[in-house]
Amino acid sequence: MLMMAQEDPHISSITIAPITGPELLAKLPAVAALRIEVFREYPYLYDGDLEYETRYLRTYAEHLDSVIVLAMDGDQVIGASTAVPMRHAGADICDPFRAYGIDPERVFYLGESIILPPYRGRGIGARFFEERERHAERLGGFDYHAFCAVERPRDDPRIPINYRYLHNFWNRCGYHRVPGLYTSFSWREIGEIQESPKPMVFWLKPMTDEARATL
Repeated sequence: MLMMAQEDPHISSITIAPITGPELLAKLPAVAALRIEVFREYPYLYDGDLEYETRYLRTYAEHLDSVIVLAMDGDQVIGASTAVPMRHAGADICDPFRAYGIDPERVFYLGESIILPPYRGRGIGARFFEERERHAERLGGFDYHAFCAVERPRDDPRIPINYRYLHNFWNRCGYHRVPGLYTSFSWREIGEIQESPKPMVFWLKPMTDEARATL
């Protein structure tokens, strides 16, 4: 088990560790509940469903080369971060890469990172990137790491006061927004009667010189 550096006495009890395969099953309900709680916030505004979330997360338990990195405060899951080779991620993720000229077989897909509000800004998000990238390196064979993020208008009236955009943080982690590489995901957001498509733009981190030349 990996321990957070004890720079802040309030997080000295937090542990961060990757789990894979069948070991994930016992943690799926807690991670599903965490996804619903965190994604209810802006910019996702997701009106979540526990059954759907648990079913979605089973993808990570079914593939031995996937990983979920958990942040725990004692016995409580306070953060989680998912990743899987892109070939397992579905057509709505793979097809845009094929159209862009990138083979999904060469991409390691970072699903999402979620952290409860009191624990943000303490280095956990950076550790999530490091642990998932380390897992991809152990597997080998990837030219890119990638994730996607929802795009909302900058004048969206629902933006909370003092909302913190993560673009600079993602840039510092080595990821860059690729406007021509996008997809859409559908979910029911707060106030909607049914699901509607939401625009998602991919962020890429090239891992080889050849990959860097394509961006």
